[in-house]
Order: sequence, then C-alpha cells, then structure tokens
Amino acid sequence: MSPRKLGALAGGIFAVVLAIVAIATMDRAPLGGPGQGSGTAAIGGPFTLTDEAGAKVTEADFLGKPTAIFFGFTFCPDVCPTTLFELSGLIDKLGPEADKLNYAFVSVDWERDGPEELASYTSSFDDRIRGLSGTEDEIETVTKAYRVYYKKVPTDDGEYTIDHTASVYLMDKDGRFVGTLAYGEAQDSMLEKLKRLIEGA
Repeated sequence: MSPRKLGALAGGIFAVVLAIVAIATMDRAPLGGPGQGSGTAAIGGPFTLTDEAGAKVTEADFLGKPTAIFFGFTFCPDVCPTTLFELSGLIDKLGPEADKLNYAFVSVDWERDGPEELASYTSSFDDRIRGLSGTEDEIETVTKAYRVYYKKVPTDDGEYTIDHTASVYLMDKDGRFVGTLAYGEAQDSMLEKLKRLIEGA
C-alpha cells in the first residue's frame, strides 16, 4: 500500500475514533426536548460562510426549519462521502417531509475548498445538501461555535489530510442544538431522529 493510502487510512480510522469520543463526551439535550437547557453544552451560534453560488450565508438563513449540519472536507477519503451518501439516503426515505429540514456541509479545508469545489462535490449527493466554505477566520468561528474538532495532518507525499469530528449536528428551528447522528449509527435510528426533529418543529 502506498504512503498516501496509508496516510488516508490512518486519517479515516482516527476520524472514527474521534466520532466515538465526541459522542461519549458531548453533553446533549434529548432530541425533541426544549433544546439547550441547564447542563447542556452550548453548541451553535453566529457565523458567516459562503455558499456554492458565492453568496454570503449566516446562521439566520437556517432559522425557521430544523437543520442537519456536517463538517468535513472534499478531499476526505471515507468519512465525508460515506456520511453524505447516508444523509442522501435518509432524505430519500423521508420523502416530502425531507423538505422540512435544512442540510448543510461545511468544509473545514479553507485552503482547498471554495464555492466551486463545494458545488462539484455536493453534486454527487442530494441537491438539497448545501455546501458552505469560508476563510480561515470564518471556519475558526463556526467550528468553535459548534465545538467541532479538526486538525491538519501532513501526509508522506507532501500533502495533508484533516482529522475532524465525524458527527452530523442536529439543530432545531430556532438554531438550538438537540443531538447528533453518529458516524456508523444504524440507519433506522438516524431516520427516527430526523422524523422527531421534524415533528418537534
């Protein structure tokens, strides 16, 4: 196996471990509950990013409907395409109800991912998944607000991969955090969470 493939494999394994740690340590409110009450970690907040058309987007653009938001990057070898493929499948299973949710994919790779790259990447999945990019400062702001872990890791070929939180964050219609879809979680469980998120709206 080439050094690049070994690096990508190691990055993918580490991302899965991060997802498990994130779920084990994240303080979450019960899905369908009131959102962020006492004892619940503050996740979410103001941000400014750029969509696939080059337009500026803020957290206010996602209010009014619940949101499923995932952080990754287009060069991701496995976790990101797997997650977006699964999310596309869930959207399909929701049928017409799927339009009652927002879906966002935020790239943490500000050096390589811009509107054009995000548009090309998300076109492989459901067209309702909105790709968002930003400058280093903008990505720092949104990842801190959502308590997303990410770290650039050099690979042997002189390039880099990025280790990152592998969970999909679920926000209610008022922008309050209510839970996650874990990487590798059973599809039936994830589908039930999305249905409850819609019902709670």
